[in-house]
Amino acid sequence: MESRNIVKMSTTAVVTRFAPSPTGELHLGNARTALFSFLLARHHGGRFLLRIEDTDLGRSLEAHTAALVEDLRWLGLDWDAGPGGGAPPQTWRQSARQAIYAARLEQLARAGNAYPCYCTPAELEASRRAQLAAGRPPRYAGTCRDLDDAARAERAAAGRRPAWRFRVPRGRHVQFDDLVYGAQSASAEDIGDFILQREDGGAAFFFCNAVDDALMQVTHVLRGEDHLANTPRQLLILEALGLSAPRYGHVALLTGADGVPLSKRHGATSVREYRARGYAPAALCNHLFRLGHSTPDNSLLTLAEMAAGFDVGHLQRAPARFDPVQLTHWQSAWLHGLDRDAAAAWLGAALEGVPADRRAAFLDAVLPNVTVADDARAWADVFFGAEVPLEPEARAAIAAAGPGFFAAAAAAIGEGTDVAALRAATGAKGAALFAPLRAALTGRLHGPDFAALLRLLPVATVRARLLKWA
Repeated sequence: MESRNIVKMSTTAVVTRFAPSPTGELHLGNARTALFSFLLARHHGGRFLLRIEDTDLGRSLEAHTAALVEDLRWLGLDWDAGPGGGAPPQTWRQSARQAIYAARLEQLARAGNAYPCYCTPAELEASRRAQLAAGRPPRYAGTCRDLDDAARAERAAAGRRPAWRFRVPRGRHVQFDDLVYGAQSASAEDIGDFILQREDGGAAFFFCNAVDDALMQVTHVLRGEDHLANTPRQLLILEALGLSAPRYGHVALLTGADGVPLSKRHGATSVREYRARGYAPAALCNHLFRLGHSTPDNSLLTLAEMAAGFDVGHLQRAPARFDPVQLTHWQSAWLHGLDRDAAAAWLGAALEGVPADRRAAFLDAVLPNVTVADDARAWADVFFGAEVPLEPEARAAIAAAGPGFFAAAAAAIGEGTDVAALRAATGAKGAALFAPLRAALTGRLHGPDFAALLRLLPVATVRARLLKWA
């Protein structure tokens, strides 16, 4: 049986691409693929392309395309060619490239590498069931592979519209070296003749995706491991067309903490959702950079620093687990790197409930306890709202301290009162001092540094909240 490696590498500079289908919001897994593709190109001083694969006209929406573009720009993943910048749609939108695919299909048909298939869905399903019942993997049985002109004319006369299939060479092994999974080999018998063009005239993913990569001179394709089985088909297509193939690398899928592929059952799964919750692009990119890609640098990195350290040899085969706790870590690292003015600008409307003369003290107090802007808004309500809602644990701490404790603490409060004065007035120390005081002032047992809290709240407010429980 013939065995050949059919990858024909380009000798040009590194060119990568991200090719999403606009059928929904940008999923975190796809965002990571886009990030890795961007970093690979930037690491080598190459080009990063954005292509919109909208051949599924029933599900592809213009609103989704616009949202994808916006989310990628928010992440900072700028592309060198694609939507925007006056580029005509036929250079980046698959729905505008149908004439290109038709010409390449005709090229394959003339060379005998493609043929019309008149099998109905019912016939294909019956064949699939028969193969499964016989213990064989379901593959196209080749029913229409060798039909003569008369047989084809008979089927066309009966009103059957053909799909077009690729004629997979028999007795072949397709071999390629995956950037992540290493040496790969697939038998032609396991591939089966596959669809190039559906009976409605639309080009299939295997076909237009491969053609576009070649014509756009893409040299490296990073994509999810669920596409690994597609690669032999696409290599066969490009070989038959005489086009150069990119190097393929298949990245392990993202999972939740339970090891199951990331989905809505795990909470937010799209870039848009994390944007809406107030996460920074730097936080999201830093977390995604470390999911399935190892790096010795544990500091918060810029995209340029990620590009400098990106290495396809560090891409891992094991599933990568998206961890909201780690995302919060990177969000905190980003936030703590902001100066006071930048933090105020980021919080924006969340500061509306904070008096202007207290904003500096508020930021100093709460920023170590804030992950997203809504956290700051909640603390603003605690400090400057009319009521202090009590958490159950806080209520229990207040009850345990008793009225005498709060009367003594309130009497000691004045301008410049510190923790030592409160300790002396109440006779309490440690948790017995801080827990009831924090509970009375904030309704919680955890939060900003207590000394910062005293500097933030007006003396009259502190005294009134303590006297409420005296």
